[in-house]
Amino acid sequence: MWVLLVGSEGFRRFVPGKCCRDQLYFQGGLAVEDQDVVVVVVVAAAAVPLDRLEVLDADKYENDPELEKIRKERNYSWMDIITICKDKLPNYEEKIKMFYEEHLHLDDEIRYILDGSGYFDVRDKEDKWVRISMEKGDMITLPAGIYHRFTLDEKNYVKAMRLFVGDPVWTPYNRPADHLEARGQYVQFLAQTA
Repeated sequence: MWVLLVGSEGFRRFVPGKCCRDQLYFQGGLAVEDQDVVVVVVVAAAAVPLDRLEVLDADKYENDPELEKIRKERNYSWMDIITICKDKLPNYEEKIKMFYEEHLHLDDEIRYILDGSGYFDVRDKEDKWVRISMEKGDMITLPAGIYHRFTLDEKNYVKAMRLFVGDPVWTPYNRPADHLEARGQYVQFLAQTA
């Protein structure tokens, strides 16, 4: 398991049980880790502190007091669980195509992977794709206005908790959607981190 923290202060990848040299950190822009070739961009204004995420237990999410504290502190008042696989997701083929279409949302997209794995693809400052591998125990926040897409890996299975501040809004705005206020705010945020 590794924890992905992405925020205005940078990016951290934490591998429990490893020493500091195996942790990666950067300020703005892109980071590349030689061992796994992990490339990530700044995507969120504030990340959950590393020491908070490392104690989360995806196997005990229903009664995890640390997850409950994070939800309360960050006002994640609504959540559900989605399982993406052929046997569990109605209209599977249609949904997979929809998730993979490049889009943005007007609200943050928060995901906590409970089982399985997949990829979030996001655009960097030069508008190039960056692939973020997500697996059990990983949590990510994609801010409102970031172009992204999601796809499964070769396992074709992921179970994820979807978290929202307030009522969920599922509306994707397919690219191009540069006219939306959320996109403008995100682009401005990126410019400030340069």
